[in-house]
Amino acid sequence: MSTTTTTHSPTPDMPVHAASPGSPWDESLSETGDNRAQRGKPDWTDVVFFLLLAVGAGFALTRYAGAMDYYEKIILCGTVPALAWLGWLWRPLRRLMVACAIAAGLALMLYGNDLARAEQVFFLKYLFSSQSAILWMSALFALAMVCYWIGVVSPTAAWLGTALTWGAVFAGVTGLLVRWREGHLMGPDLGHIPVSNLYEVFVLFSLITALFYLYYERKYKTRALGGFVLLVVTSAVVFLLWYSFTRDAGQIQPLVPALKSWWMKLHVPANFIGYGTFSLAAMVGFAYLVKQHGQTTSWLKLAPLFVLGVLLCAEPMVFRTDGLSATWMLYFGIGAVIVGAILLARRHIAAALPPLEVLDDIMYRAIAIGFAFFTVATILGALWAADAWGAYWQWDPKETWALIVWLNYAAWLHMRLIKGLRGTMAAYWALTGLLITGFAFLGVNMFLSGLHSYGQL
Repeated sequence: MSTTTTTHSPTPDMPVHAASPGSPWDESLSETGDNRAQRGKPDWTDVVFFLLLAVGAGFALTRYAGAMDYYEKIILCGTVPALAWLGWLWRPLRRLMVACAIAAGLALMLYGNDLARAEQVFFLKYLFSSQSAILWMSALFALAMVCYWIGVVSPTAAWLGTALTWGAVFAGVTGLLVRWREGHLMGPDLGHIPVSNLYEVFVLFSLITALFYLYYERKYKTRALGGFVLLVVTSAVVFLLWYSFTRDAGQIQPLVPALKSWWMKLHVPANFIGYGTFSLAAMVGFAYLVKQHGQTTSWLKLAPLFVLGVLLCAEPMVFRTDGLSATWMLYFGIGAVIVGAILLARRHIAAALPPLEVLDDIMYRAIAIGFAFFTVATILGALWAADAWGAYWQWDPKETWALIVWLNYAAWLHMRLIKGLRGTMAAYWALTGLLITGFAFLGVNMFLSGLHSYGQL
């Protein structure tokens, strides 16, 4: 299998695959999400948005100062320019942040200082409490995935998939913000940033992956990748729901001593930007291979792709230490059927996908961004380890597998930039990387004992 192809590498100026005829894209909008032809100087709306963020941060510092330590206050202040910058880069984020702030603010008003109101107030019980909002997120992601796949033949369904994905992100972000406040209402020792256990980071992973996908959807003006990317997001949601109902994981618990570090507040988000973009790249790699085999009639040539897809479906079963269950056997069966169905319908799906050059470009950009953040996260993790356990590196299983993930994508980028890695090999490598990333993300915590083992399956 050759590592190179005759296709040239896309450049930022390369025309991308246009939206399907009749799809409800607003062609007046650019990839930035507004009518700017290109990103220029901030306008008055950017100034207003920055002032809103500053006012919100000021309110939080005065109202909840007692619940924050010195480092958290610094992080909060630093978040203001960071969010303002992101809102300037991509305008839809501004609307999302404003909507989530309003919804979370409403939830906090409804709560007051009484957590029991979560079961008494209609809007809290069914919409804005953290668990209700996260359940809505889960349902909307699943519906979005279905709509995206129907969107292969129906532009309207694809548009609905986009709308549902935005709705899911709104619900998930609101849920995490409200959960943060709920922890403090339960007790001063329980309140913490909601990125501290498997339940919370699975929500974070789903949101980050979906947001990056929505950005690329706008940038490349195609919704054909939504079904692929939402597959991995929906898989995370399935685990989240199973973990919630079987392990009561949605309950807010006190942090173990090692997690009571301000390094955690920086390390975990950076780490999961890496996990999210690596997962996105893997699913784009899957789409690349489906596109490439759109006209293939030999199932022998499709066998490696089918086997790899089935292995990804089987991965959660591998993590179990107490035998197989009906739930995960069913998950594996449904996953294998979905992979087979995609390959059976590959001709129609391939026709809807953007050109191979575009898919290759998205894959590269996602891995490059993920690698940068994962590198930062690894450095932050070493500093956290030194603070928690007195050493920067101890060859703990989590540390070792994080290094393996880092080396895997470092090699991928090296081969692309130095050796011209493109095409089939790059796509298979990115897809295989999801197996490695999945084990580092989940399997190590569950299967291998170590300092980072905070849960059991």
